[in-house]
Amino acid sequence: MWYVNKLFEQPQIESLSSKGFLVRSSGGVVRIEKYNCGAELRKMPNGKFQMTVIPSIMHQGQFTHLWDAGYQKFLLTHDGKKVPVRVTVLSNLRQFDDELRTALGVPTYYNLAIGSTCQYSVYDRVKGRQGDVPDETVGALPETEH
Repeated sequence: MWYVNKLFEQPQIESLSSKGFLVRSSGGVVRIEKYNCGAELRKMPNGKFQMTVIPSIMHQGQFTHLWDAGYQKFLLTHDGKKVPVRVTVLSNLRQFDDELRTALGVPTYYNLAIGSTCQYSVYDRVKGRQGDVPDETVGALPETEH
């Protein structure tokens, strides 16, 4: 995971466009995108930027949370939908994360370099314990029939 308390200087943010990132800024909020992944930074009162949304996979233009359900990784959208994740999407997230870390000068530590880290890892299958119904535990809504 990222150290969200780290602050970044304006020149660091401005240099991201030249490194292939799509950078959009509005009202002190900077959205950085590449490979259908994104992150968000907000300008603090001292003029520096702090990460408010860690690198995430984008789904229909919105940030998602990565969830390891034990048998499958899913994206959780803000409206509670779960979407199965393909390996190519996870590879894109990893590449985005690595390139953004390099561009901003944030070190990568061993535990992060060996695989995807998820915002949620809930998959206890023992009936009666928290996590026995993973969808309920993370707030995923039931899938609707098409």
